[in-house]
Amino acid sequence: MYIKRHAEDAVSKLSKMFGAILVTGPRQVGKTTMLKKVAEHAAYVTLDDPLLLATAVEQSGTFFKDNPPPVFIDEVQYAPNLFPQIKIIIDRDKKKGQFFMSGSQQFHMMKNVSESLAGRLGLLTLLGLSMREKQGVNFSKAFLPTDDYFTARRQNIKDLSYDDVWYNIHRGSMPELYVNKDFDWQMFYGAYVKTYIERDVRELTQVGDEVKFFRFMTVAASHIGQLLNLASLARDVGISQPTAERWMSILVTSNIVYLLKPYSNNITKRTVKTPKLYFLDTGLAAYLTKWNTPDVLKNGAMAGAFFENFVISEIIKSYYNKGILEPPLYFYRDKNMNEIDLLIEDNGILYPLEMKKHADPDKRDIAAFSQLDKILSVKRGLGGVICLYDNLITLKDNDRVIPVKYL
Repeated sequence: MYIKRHAEDAVSKLSKMFGAILVTGPRQVGKTTMLKKVAEHAAYVTLDDPLLLATAVEQSGTFFKDNPPPVFIDEVQYAPNLFPQIKIIIDRDKKKGQFFMSGSQQFHMMKNVSESLAGRLGLLTLLGLSMREKQGVNFSKAFLPTDDYFTARRQNIKDLSYDDVWYNIHRGSMPELYVNKDFDWQMFYGAYVKTYIERDVRELTQVGDEVKFFRFMTVAASHIGQLLNLASLARDVGISQPTAERWMSILVTSNIVYLLKPYSNNITKRTVKTPKLYFLDTGLAAYLTKWNTPDVLKNGAMAGAFFENFVISEIIKSYYNKGILEPPLYFYRDKNMNEIDLLIEDNGILYPLEMKKHADPDKRDIAAFSQLDKILSVKRGLGGVICLYDNLITLKDNDRVIPVKYL
Protein backbone atom coordinates (compact mmCIF):
# COMPACT_ATOMS: atom_id res chain seq x y z
CA MET A 1 0.00 0.00 0.00
CA TYR A 2 1.62 3.23 -1.14
CA ILE A 3 0.72 6.43 0.73
CA LYS A 4 1.11 9.53 -1.40
CA ARG A 5 3.71 11.81 0.16
CA HIS A 6 3.32 15.57 0.00
CA ALA A 7 7.07 15.93 -0.57
CA GLU A 8 6.82 14.19 -3.99
CA ASP A 9 6.05 17.48 -5.77
CA ALA A 10 9.05 19.20 -4.17
CA VAL A 11 11.35 16.33 -5.27
CA SER A 12 10.01 16.52 -8.84
CA LYS A 13 10.54 20.28 -8.88
CA LEU A 14 14.11 19.92 -7.55
CA SER A 15 14.92 17.29 -10.18
CA LYS A 16 14.18 19.85 -12.92
CA MET A 17 16.44 22.44 -11.24
CA PHE A 18 19.48 20.42 -10.11
CA GLY A 19 21.70 17.62 -11.37
CA ALA A 20 21.45 15.77 -8.05
CA ILE A 21 18.73 15.50 -5.38
CA LEU A 22 19.38 14.38 -1.82
CA VAL A 23 16.53 13.40 0.52
CA THR A 24 17.54 13.08 4.16
CA GLY A 25 15.50 12.09 7.19
CA PRO A 26 15.31 9.57 10.02
CA ARG A 27 15.36 5.85 9.37
CA GLN A 28 12.19 4.13 8.14
CA VAL A 29 10.17 7.26 7.32
CA GLY A 30 9.73 6.21 3.68
CA LYS A 31 12.60 7.98 1.85
CA THR A 32 13.38 4.96 -0.32
CA THR A 33 9.73 4.20 -1.10
CA MET A 34 9.03 7.80 -2.11
CA LEU A 35 12.15 8.17 -4.26
CA LYS A 36 11.50 4.87 -6.04
CA LYS A 37 8.08 6.25 -6.93
CA VAL A 38 9.27 9.71 -8.05
CA ALA A 39 12.42 8.44 -9.80
CA GLU A 40 11.04 5.20 -11.22
CA HIS A 41 13.04 5.82 -14.41
CA ALA A 42 16.33 5.67 -12.46
CA ALA A 43 18.30 2.49 -11.69
CA TYR A 44 18.28 1.60 -7.97
CA VAL A 45 21.48 0.98 -6.00
CA THR A 46 21.61 0.52 -2.22
CA LEU A 47 24.80 0.95 -0.22
CA ASP A 48 23.28 -1.31 2.44
CA ASP A 49 24.58 -4.04 0.10
CA PRO A 50 28.14 -4.82 1.34
CA LEU A 51 29.48 -5.61 -2.16
CA LEU A 52 28.13 -2.42 -3.69
CA LEU A 53 29.38 -0.42 -0.72
CA ALA A 54 32.88 -1.88 -1.08
CA THR A 55 32.87 -0.93 -4.77
CA ALA A 56 31.63 2.58 -3.99
CA VAL A 57 34.30 3.13 -1.33
CA GLU A 58 37.26 1.46 -3.05
CA GLN A 59 36.54 2.23 -6.72
CA SER A 60 34.54 5.44 -6.71
CA GLY A 61 36.07 6.42 -10.07
CA THR A 62 34.50 3.46 -11.87
CA PHE A 63 31.35 3.09 -9.75
CA PHE A 64 29.22 5.12 -12.16
CA LYS A 65 30.49 3.18 -15.19
CA ASP A 66 28.73 0.16 -13.69
CA ASN A 67 25.82 2.28 -12.42
CA PRO A 68 25.34 5.05 -15.00
CA PRO A 69 22.88 7.88 -14.33
CA PRO A 70 20.00 8.36 -14.00
CA VAL A 71 20.56 6.43 -10.78
CA PHE A 72 19.06 6.36 -7.28
CA ILE A 73 21.70 5.72 -4.58
CA ASP A 74 20.19 4.67 -1.25
CA GLU A 75 22.06 5.25 2.07
CA VAL A 76 24.61 7.46 0.33
CA GLN A 77 26.11 8.62 3.65
CA TYR A 78 28.15 5.40 3.75
CA ALA A 79 30.21 6.46 0.70
CA PRO A 80 30.77 10.24 0.80
CA ASN A 81 33.67 9.78 -1.62
CA LEU A 82 31.06 9.38 -4.39
CA PHE A 83 30.20 13.09 -4.19
CA PRO A 84 33.28 14.37 -6.11
CA GLN A 85 32.52 11.81 -8.85
CA ILE A 86 28.92 13.02 -9.04
CA LYS A 87 30.21 16.59 -9.39
CA ILE A 88 32.45 15.58 -12.31
CA ILE A 89 29.55 13.88 -14.15
CA ILE A 90 27.11 16.78 -13.56
CA ASP A 91 29.69 19.34 -14.76
CA ARG A 92 30.46 17.25 -17.82
CA ASP A 93 26.93 16.31 -18.91
CA LYS A 94 25.06 19.40 -17.67
CA LYS A 95 21.84 17.39 -17.26
CA LYS A 96 19.20 17.81 -14.55
CA GLY A 97 17.81 15.01 -12.39
CA GLN A 98 20.66 12.54 -12.94
CA PHE A 99 21.31 11.48 -9.34
CA PHE A 100 18.71 10.75 -6.67
CA MET A 101 20.12 10.03 -3.24
CA SER A 102 18.82 9.25 0.23
CA GLY A 103 20.53 9.29 3.60
CA SER A 104 19.63 9.21 7.28
CA GLN A 105 21.87 12.12 8.25
CA GLN A 106 21.32 15.82 7.74
CA PHE A 107 23.02 16.84 4.50
CA HIS A 108 25.43 19.37 6.00
CA MET A 109 26.90 16.65 8.25
CA MET A 110 27.77 14.39 5.32
CA LYS A 111 31.43 14.81 4.54
CA ASN A 112 32.14 16.36 1.12
CA VAL A 113 28.57 17.38 0.27
CA SER A 114 28.86 21.11 0.73
CA GLU A 115 32.27 21.39 -0.93
CA SER A 116 31.58 19.03 -3.83
CA LEU A 117 28.01 19.74 -4.77
CA ALA A 118 27.40 23.40 -3.96
CA GLY A 119 24.91 24.75 -6.49
CA ARG A 120 24.43 21.32 -8.04
CA LEU A 121 22.35 19.66 -5.34
CA GLY A 122 18.66 20.01 -4.46
CA LEU A 123 17.94 19.14 -0.84
CA LEU A 124 14.86 17.92 1.00
CA THR A 125 14.17 16.59 4.50
CA LEU A 126 11.49 13.91 4.84
CA LEU A 127 9.93 13.03 8.19
CA GLY A 128 7.30 10.45 9.11
CA LEU A 129 3.71 10.64 7.88
CA SER A 130 1.84 13.85 8.59
CA MET A 131 -1.80 13.78 9.71
CA ARG A 132 -2.71 15.14 6.28
CA GLU A 133 -0.96 12.20 4.59
CA LYS A 134 -2.57 9.67 6.94
CA GLN A 135 -6.01 11.15 6.20
CA GLY A 136 -5.42 11.22 2.44
CA VAL A 137 -5.78 15.01 2.36
CA ASN A 138 -4.23 16.57 -0.77
CA PHE A 139 -3.85 20.03 0.78
CA SER A 140 -0.10 20.67 1.04
CA LYS A 141 0.43 24.34 1.95
CA ALA A 142 2.83 25.13 4.78
CA PHE A 143 0.85 26.00 7.92
CA LEU A 144 0.29 29.72 8.50
CA PRO A 145 -2.66 31.04 10.57
CA THR A 146 -3.97 33.50 7.96
CA ASP A 147 -7.47 33.95 6.50
CA ASP A 148 -6.26 32.66 3.12
CA TYR A 149 -4.79 29.53 4.69
CA PHE A 150 -7.93 28.70 6.69
CA THR A 151 -10.21 29.31 3.70
CA ALA A 152 -8.17 26.91 1.57
CA ARG A 153 -7.74 24.35 4.36
CA ARG A 154 -11.48 24.28 5.05
CA GLN A 155 -12.07 22.82 1.58
CA ASN A 156 -9.96 19.77 2.50
CA ILE A 157 -10.80 19.33 6.18
CA LYS A 158 -11.36 15.90 7.72
CA ASP A 159 -12.61 15.29 11.23
CA LEU A 160 -10.15 14.25 13.89
CA SER A 161 -11.67 13.02 17.13
CA TYR A 162 -10.14 13.48 20.57
CA ASP A 163 -9.23 9.77 20.71
CA ASP A 164 -7.79 9.88 17.16
CA VAL A 165 -5.44 12.69 18.17
CA TRP A 166 -4.07 10.75 21.15
CA TYR A 167 -3.88 7.50 19.18
CA ASN A 168 -1.76 9.29 16.54
CA ILE A 169 0.44 11.05 19.10
CA HIS A 170 1.13 7.70 20.77
CA ARG A 171 1.39 5.54 17.66
CA GLY A 172 3.84 7.95 16.02
CA SER A 173 4.42 8.74 12.37
CA MET A 174 6.34 5.73 11.03
CA PRO A 175 4.65 4.50 7.80
CA GLU A 176 5.13 0.82 8.71
CA LEU A 177 3.30 1.24 12.02
CA TYR A 178 0.53 3.20 10.33
CA VAL A 179 -0.05 0.67 7.54
CA ASN A 180 0.22 -2.38 9.82
CA LYS A 181 -2.23 -1.69 12.62
CA ASP A 182 -1.49 -5.12 14.12
CA PHE A 183 2.25 -4.43 14.51
CA ASP A 184 3.31 -4.41 18.14
CA TRP A 185 4.22 -0.78 18.97
CA GLN A 186 6.71 -1.65 21.70
CA MET A 187 8.55 -4.29 19.66
CA PHE A 188 8.71 -1.95 16.65
CA TYR A 189 10.27 0.96 18.54
CA GLY A 190 12.55 -1.39 20.52
CA ALA A 191 13.99 -2.69 17.24
CA TYR A 192 14.06 0.85 15.80
CA VAL A 193 16.19 2.22 18.65
CA LYS A 194 18.54 -0.77 18.54
CA THR A 195 19.07 -0.38 14.79
CA TYR A 196 19.51 3.39 15.12
CA ILE A 197 22.16 3.09 17.85
CA GLU A 198 23.99 0.22 16.16
CA ARG A 199 24.02 1.79 12.68
CA ASP A 200 23.73 5.59 12.68
CA VAL A 201 25.22 6.38 16.07
CA ARG A 202 28.27 4.21 15.49
CA GLU A 203 28.63 5.76 12.05
CA LEU A 204 28.62 9.29 13.46
CA THR A 205 30.85 8.92 16.49
CA GLN A 206 32.56 6.49 18.79
CA VAL A 207 29.93 6.06 21.48
CA GLY A 208 31.71 3.78 23.91
CA ASP A 209 28.71 3.12 26.13
CA GLU A 210 25.57 2.28 24.17
CA VAL A 211 23.56 1.70 27.34
CA LYS A 212 24.32 5.26 28.45
CA PHE A 213 23.44 6.61 25.00
CA PHE A 214 20.04 4.91 25.24
CA ARG A 215 19.63 6.45 28.69
CA PHE A 216 20.58 9.82 27.20
CA MET A 217 17.84 9.48 24.55
CA THR A 218 15.35 8.53 27.28
CA VAL A 219 16.21 11.52 29.47
CA ALA A 220 16.04 13.82 26.41
CA ALA A 221 12.56 12.44 25.60
CA SER A 222 11.43 13.23 29.15
CA HIS A 223 12.34 16.90 28.53
CA ILE A 224 10.31 17.57 25.37
CA GLY A 225 8.90 21.08 25.21
CA GLN A 226 11.51 22.35 27.70
CA LEU A 227 14.54 24.58 27.31
CA LEU A 228 17.59 22.49 26.44
CA ASN A 229 19.68 22.02 29.60
CA LEU A 230 22.77 20.01 28.70
CA ALA A 231 24.26 20.27 32.19
CA SER A 232 21.13 18.65 33.65
CA LEU A 233 21.04 15.95 30.94
CA ALA A 234 24.72 15.16 31.52
CA ARG A 235 24.16 14.92 35.29
CA ASP A 236 21.13 12.63 34.93
CA VAL A 237 22.99 10.23 32.63
CA GLY A 238 26.36 10.38 34.37
CA ILE A 239 28.40 11.76 31.46
CA SER A 240 30.44 14.94 30.93
CA GLN A 241 28.81 18.03 29.47
CA PRO A 242 30.99 17.93 26.30
CA THR A 243 29.80 14.33 25.78
CA ALA A 244 26.18 15.46 26.25
CA GLU A 245 26.75 18.20 23.64
CA ARG A 246 28.22 15.68 21.19
CA TRP A 247 25.41 13.19 21.76
CA MET A 248 22.73 15.87 21.37
CA SER A 249 24.29 16.88 18.04
CA ILE A 250 24.00 13.22 16.95
CA LEU A 251 20.26 13.21 17.76
CA VAL A 252 19.84 16.44 15.78
CA THR A 253 22.01 15.25 12.88
CA SER A 254 20.02 12.05 12.50
CA ASN A 255 16.69 13.93 12.60
CA ILE A 256 15.54 12.38 15.88
CA VAL A 257 15.49 15.69 17.80
CA TYR A 258 14.57 19.20 16.66
CA LEU A 259 15.88 22.24 18.53
CA LEU A 260 13.45 25.14 18.19
CA LYS A 261 15.34 28.42 18.25
CA PRO A 262 14.28 31.35 20.42
CA TYR A 263 13.15 34.45 18.56
CA SER A 264 15.46 37.41 18.89
CA ASN A 265 16.33 40.56 17.02
CA ASN A 266 18.52 43.51 17.90
CA ILE A 267 15.82 45.04 20.09
CA THR A 268 14.77 41.91 22.02
CA LYS A 269 17.80 41.77 24.30
CA ARG A 270 15.70 40.40 27.15
CA THR A 271 14.79 37.15 25.43
CA VAL A 272 16.39 33.83 26.32
CA LYS A 273 19.08 32.41 24.03
CA THR A 274 18.54 28.68 24.69
CA PRO A 275 16.58 26.47 22.24
CA LYS A 276 13.66 24.21 23.18
CA LEU A 277 13.85 20.46 22.65
CA TYR A 278 11.33 18.42 20.65
CA PHE A 279 11.30 14.92 19.17
CA LEU A 280 10.34 14.68 15.49
CA ASP A 281 8.39 11.46 16.15
CA THR A 282 6.09 11.49 19.19
CA GLY A 283 5.75 7.69 19.10
CA LEU A 284 9.48 7.28 19.70
CA ALA A 285 9.37 9.80 22.57
CA ALA A 286 6.40 7.94 24.13
CA TYR A 287 8.25 4.61 23.82
CA LEU A 288 11.39 6.00 25.47
CA THR A 289 9.44 7.55 28.34
CA LYS A 290 7.31 4.39 28.82
CA TRP A 291 3.86 5.84 28.14
CA ASN A 292 2.70 2.48 26.83
CA THR A 293 -0.88 3.26 25.74
CA PRO A 294 -2.70 6.32 24.35
CA ASP A 295 -4.94 6.40 27.46
CA VAL A 296 -2.03 6.44 29.89
CA LEU A 297 -0.35 9.16 27.81
CA LYS A 298 -3.35 11.50 27.51
CA ASN A 299 -4.03 11.30 31.25
CA GLY A 300 -0.38 11.50 32.29
CA ALA A 301 1.82 14.28 33.58
CA MET A 302 3.43 14.82 30.15
CA ALA A 303 0.19 15.06 28.13
CA GLY A 304 0.55 18.82 27.55
CA ALA A 305 4.18 18.48 26.44
CA PHE A 306 3.30 15.65 24.03
CA PHE A 307 0.40 17.59 22.52
CA GLU A 308 2.66 20.63 22.01
CA ASN A 309 5.37 18.40 20.50
CA PHE A 310 2.84 16.78 18.15
CA VAL A 311 1.57 20.15 16.88
CA ILE A 312 5.08 21.52 16.33
CA SER A 313 6.24 18.38 14.50
CA GLU A 314 3.15 18.55 12.22
CA ILE A 315 3.92 22.20 11.40
CA ILE A 316 7.60 21.34 10.72
CA LYS A 317 6.46 18.58 8.32
CA SER A 318 4.26 21.04 6.42
CA TYR A 319 7.36 23.17 5.72
CA TYR A 320 9.78 20.31 5.01
CA ASN A 321 7.29 18.76 2.55
CA LYS A 322 7.32 22.00 0.53
CA GLY A 323 11.12 21.76 0.28
CA ILE A 324 11.76 24.45 2.94
CA LEU A 325 14.95 23.30 4.68
CA GLU A 326 14.95 25.85 7.50
CA PRO A 327 11.34 26.52 8.56
CA PRO A 328 10.91 30.07 9.93
CA LEU A 329 9.80 28.77 13.34
CA TYR A 330 10.74 30.16 16.75
CA PHE A 331 9.46 30.47 20.30
CA TYR A 332 9.42 33.53 22.53
CA ARG A 333 10.43 33.73 26.17
CA ASP A 334 11.72 36.78 27.97
CA LYS A 335 13.40 37.31 31.34
CA ASN A 336 10.00 38.04 32.91
CA MET A 337 8.85 34.53 31.90
CA ASN A 338 6.40 35.77 29.27
CA GLU A 339 6.27 32.91 26.79
CA ILE A 340 4.73 32.15 23.38
CA ASP A 341 4.97 28.50 22.29
CA LEU A 342 5.55 29.19 18.60
CA LEU A 343 6.20 32.14 16.31
CA ILE A 344 6.05 31.73 12.54
CA GLU A 345 7.81 34.45 10.59
CA ASP A 346 6.58 35.19 7.09
CA ASN A 347 7.41 38.28 5.02
CA GLY A 348 8.49 40.22 8.10
CA ILE A 349 5.28 39.39 9.99
CA LEU A 350 5.23 37.29 13.20
CA TYR A 351 2.31 34.91 13.77
CA PRO A 352 2.03 33.83 17.45
CA LEU A 353 0.62 30.45 18.47
CA GLU A 354 -0.10 28.64 21.71
CA MET A 355 -0.75 24.90 22.04
CA LYS A 356 -3.23 23.69 24.67
CA LYS A 357 -4.40 20.10 25.05
CA HIS A 358 -7.75 21.25 26.46
CA ALA A 359 -10.87 22.03 24.42
CA ASP A 360 -11.88 25.25 26.17
CA PRO A 361 -9.24 27.94 25.57
CA ASP A 362 -9.75 31.45 26.88
CA LYS A 363 -8.15 34.87 26.51
CA ARG A 364 -5.58 34.19 29.23
CA ASP A 365 -3.97 31.62 26.91
CA ILE A 366 -2.97 34.41 24.53
CA ALA A 367 -2.04 37.09 27.09
CA ALA A 368 1.65 36.89 26.16
CA PHE A 369 0.91 37.84 22.53
CA SER A 370 0.75 41.48 23.63
CA GLN A 371 4.51 41.33 24.34
CA LEU A 372 5.10 41.37 20.57
CA ASP A 373 3.25 44.68 20.29
CA LYS A 374 5.91 46.24 22.53
CA ILE A 375 8.71 45.38 20.09
CA LEU A 376 8.81 48.38 17.77
CA SER A 377 10.37 46.61 14.79
CA VAL A 378 7.87 43.73 14.81
CA LYS A 379 4.66 43.53 12.83
CA ARG A 380 2.27 41.05 14.41
CA GLY A 381 -0.03 38.91 12.30
CA LEU A 382 -3.00 36.73 13.19
CA GLY A 383 -2.46 34.25 16.00
CA GLY A 384 -4.32 31.67 17.95
CA VAL A 385 -4.54 28.70 20.28
CA ILE A 386 -4.17 25.30 18.62
CA CYS A 387 -6.25 22.92 20.71
CA LEU A 388 -8.82 20.12 20.80
CA TYR A 389 -11.88 22.33 20.28
CA ASP A 390 -14.05 21.40 17.25
CA ASN A 391 -14.58 24.72 15.45
CA LEU A 392 -12.44 27.55 14.13
CA ILE A 393 -13.74 30.61 16.00
CA THR A 394 -12.54 34.05 17.02
CA LEU A 395 -11.13 34.23 20.54
CA LYS A 396 -10.21 37.91 20.66
CA ASP A 397 -9.66 40.52 17.91
CA ASN A 398 -7.57 38.73 15.25
CA ASP A 399 -6.70 35.71 17.37
CA ARG A 400 -8.56 32.45 16.94
CA VAL A 401 -9.27 29.10 18.51
CA ILE A 402 -7.66 26.73 15.96
CA PRO A 403 -8.75 23.05 15.99
CA VAL A 404 -5.82 20.66 15.55
CA LYS A 405 -7.51 19.25 12.40
CA TYR A 406 -6.64 22.55 10.62
CA LEU A 407 -2.90 21.79 10.72
